[in-house]
Amino acid sequence: MTIPMVDLNIQYRQLKEEIDNGILAVMEKCQFILGPNVSAFEEEAAAFLGVKHAVTVASGTDALHLALVASGIGPGDEVITTPFTFVATAEAIRYVGATPVFVDIDPLTYNIDPAGIEAAVTPATRAVLPVHLFGQPTDTDAVVAVCDRHGLLMVEDCAQSFGATFQGRMTGSIGSLGCFSFFPSKNLGCYGDGGMITTDSDELDEKLRMLRNHGSRQRYHHGVIGFNSRLDEIQAVVLRAKLKRIDSYNRNRRRVAGLYSRLLAETGVTTPHVDERGVHVFHQYTILTGDRDRVMKGLADAGIASAVYYPIPLHRQEVFAAACGGLSLPVAESVAGRCMSLPIFPEMTDGQVEEVVATVKKALA
Repeated sequence: MTIPMVDLNIQYRQLKEEIDNGILAVMEKCQFILGPNVSAFEEEAAAFLGVKHAVTVASGTDALHLALVASGIGPGDEVITTPFTFVATAEAIRYVGATPVFVDIDPLTYNIDPAGIEAAVTPATRAVLPVHLFGQPTDTDAVVAVCDRHGLLMVEDCAQSFGATFQGRMTGSIGSLGCFSFFPSKNLGCYGDGGMITTDSDELDEKLRMLRNHGSRQRYHHGVIGFNSRLDEIQAVVLRAKLKRIDSYNRNRRRVAGLYSRLLAETGVTTPHVDERGVHVFHQYTILTGDRDRVMKGLADAGIASAVYYPIPLHRQEVFAAACGGLSLPVAESVAGRCMSLPIFPEMTDGQVEEVVATVKKALA
């Protein structure tokens, strides 16, 4: 049985009429940039997440970058973050001339360890950038407590966590700013690149809307140096259709994850941590095993996809390693050496999950 990491075609077929009609309407009106679908999606997303403002941009990376620019973070500043994430998290910090300071991760959630944040604060620290990795919400209560003690901003990287909650609050509604990606494979994904920044601050909202549009409040009037980072109408059509169904999509991801964890019990692999404080939305279903290469080969031989997110922690990446001066973060390094992700998508059947697990067990035998 061939099983992909994610099957976007199934979801498109279910939404085909609504999406196709919406795109055709955009084509008829020929208003492609910052049009009515973008405005409507921003309002709908803000309402869903429980925030005052949602500002769409061209990608999740741009969301992180513009959030830091709007916050006034720049050269000489330090931003504490996790090494176990996609490179965009730290790239955005470098884009503004600031220094990423990597601290180790929690061995259960693989998210940033709040105790490590406390120990890494210096007079140059301006912000903390936690990542809700794989759809698992960070312990934001603990991170906020550190930020409050030291007068730091918290900017959330929510690229993998649309719809996740911690202590009843949506990720993206807890920090000063929340940054989302709508890359096609995300829980809420469009059909190209797209991103969004959330905030309850009227001042930050105004800055972000200027920054995404060449620093302009009014056409041909430019108050600051800005960027060209705008979500287009066609992507907004796709996102509006999917946003209506995001709760169902996330419930089904949890269904798939729950079945995986039950079937993988007693196999010796470490399955994702779940507790009552947060709602995990399983952008990825990531296990730990000392037999990763053997398991991945067994899956590949059976036509089943798997992937490693992320094999090299950022403090060990060439682009950051010199500045990190041989920094050792043992938990992140251990997890990176043993982690692998199994296929997961809302439409995945129990039979497909059972086939994946049977193949994993066979490889481990």
